[in-house]
Amino acid sequence: MSGVNKLLIEALKDQREIFGDDLFEQIITHKPAAAKQLEETVNSVPKKKETVKTELSAGDNIFKEDFEKAGSIDELNGMINKCMKCSLGKTRNKFVFGVGNPNTGAMLIGEAPGADEDMQGEPFVGRAGKLLNDILIAINFKREDVYIANILKCRPPGNRDPLPSEMETCMPYLMKQIELIKPKVILCLGRVAGNGLLNKKMTLTALRESVYDFNGVQVVVTYHPAALLRNPNWKRGCWEDVKKFRKIYDELTGA
Repeated sequence: MSGVNKLLIEALKDQREIFGDDLFEQIITHKPAAAKQLEETVNSVPKKKETVKTELSAGDNIFKEDFEKAGSIDELNGMINKCMKCSLGKTRNKFVFGVGNPNTGAMLIGEAPGADEDMQGEPFVGRAGKLLNDILIAINFKREDVYIANILKCRPPGNRDPLPSEMETCMPYLMKQIELIKPKVILCLGRVAGNGLLNKKMTLTALRESVYDFNGVQVVVTYHPAALLRNPNWKRGCWEDVKKFRKIYDELTGA
């Protein structure tokens, strides 16, 4: 595809976003002259100089937010724990960053803090947290052996599911945590956490069927501890999932 065609396609996409589908269809199907005019406009745009591209690529972190320059988990926490990028910042009691061993090969990710977590500022406390601790012990982990975090760092009111916009806003923080911790394997707790991290739209049953590769990190998805409290019949499936998680950890770390 030529550079002109690429520019034309991008320009048409912009037109669609700005003016909507109806006008877009008119330009494409009913207004060939308008389309031609648009192409001429695109062709008239000066080509970017190579030096500009070089300067942008050599700019390193100049377009990144400050938190992306954090060199440690503690530094990252200090940079983001006053975040007010979405409305949850106004309703939270405490920012729930994460807890555990920042040098671990095993990371656990949930969807969002609940009421207990919001009060204590730590993920997975209360009844669900106690059950999670028991699950970890069953596969020869202590809570302090792993790192535990959530996709959202603030509690959604009423413990509702995170909104897509909230997850999009908060996800870069989790990505930076993963970058700093460098886990070998991640256990996602629940459908929302699994779909959020892996950018999928699947049922929990479907998510549990596979082991995923996320930027070189192996990912297993299982039930959220709160779900196990509601339906103990799911514990057998969870047990199979966490044994798989532990087996991958042992294979990748030589434990």
